[in-house]
Amino acid sequence: MKSRFSAKNNSSNQGKENSNSAPKVAVLLTNLGSPAAPNTAAVRNYLREFLSDPRVVEIPRVIWMLILHGFILRLRPKKSAKLYQSIWTDQGAPLVVISQAQRKKVATQIKQQCGEDIIVDIAMRYGEPSISSVLEKFQQQGIDKLVVLPLYPQYAGPTTASTFDAVSKELQKWRYVPSLNFINSYHSNPLYITALANSITEHLVKYGTPDKLVLSYHGMPELFYQWGDPYLDFCQITTDLLKKELLARSIDLTDEHLVMTFQSRFGKAKWLQPYTDETLALLAKQGNKHLAIISPAFSADCLETLEELEHENREVFMAAGGEQYHYIAALNDRDDHISALVSVLSPILAAR
Repeated sequence: MKSRFSAKNNSSNQGKENSNSAPKVAVLLTNLGSPAAPNTAAVRNYLREFLSDPRVVEIPRVIWMLILHGFILRLRPKKSAKLYQSIWTDQGAPLVVISQAQRKKVATQIKQQCGEDIIVDIAMRYGEPSISSVLEKFQQQGIDKLVVLPLYPQYAGPTTASTFDAVSKELQKWRYVPSLNFINSYHSNPLYITALANSITEHLVKYGTPDKLVLSYHGMPELFYQWGDPYLDFCQITTDLLKKELLARSIDLTDEHLVMTFQSRFGKAKWLQPYTDETLALLAKQGNKHLAIISPAFSADCLETLEELEHENREVFMAAGGEQYHYIAALNDRDDHISALVSVLSPILAAR
């Protein structure tokens, strides 16, 4: 009997080309995503998809859908569109543009280290390119092994677990499911910590030592942590390792310089504290005139960094009496950051 895998099968549900060929490995990098355009309609579509995710909002569905469609999607898109307009580039949404640059550099390093037969692509949890569309492309290429790396250093249910949900949902449609490696965190990866420390050190050389260095992580409802989400613990581990690395470099920083906070809270529920904006105002009132801020939770600059940290929180600090405020960019496509990402992937790829 002729093997069904001896030649390319015409059915799009098979996704396997040839049992005699070398196994095809695909790496899927993912990030949160962005609206397709900085206008009210596109932002509304994006927010509808994002805020409909039960991993993001854990309010009973009937109640939340009434709130979402009755109020939030009527009022928030217009305001958010103006914020997106303030950061939009000629190439498009910064997060998507930077993510594509990351993909290209990761692919180059992986091909150099692990071989030419590995496919690397990028997808967004919400918006385009979607996870389902990129996985469908992998299926047509006949992959045997899939490695998924969400570009969230610290695991969280609303980000990392939601990505797994989307990947799993698509794979449930496949007749032939490839072997799967899902990397759920790299919060303690040594090269990731080194890249963060490098970016901070470079900033200190250029601008001097601030009165305070704030490490601002994306926030999360406190209940999520109480229910078992390890995000806060992972943020603390990253902070401790980064602090250790910075202090070991004998640069002009002490333990008292570093402050850990949480930003981007939404709604009236209690979120992880201390809050970034409130902390910045307090630090200024306490006489801290020079402040630098970085967000280790973001692998690429986006609305929450370029608008919220760079502009909105700058105004908070300066209005409270601050004099110098510096936002240290996300690691983006820095070479040391790319090396960190590849170091997370390479042990799995080497074992294929």
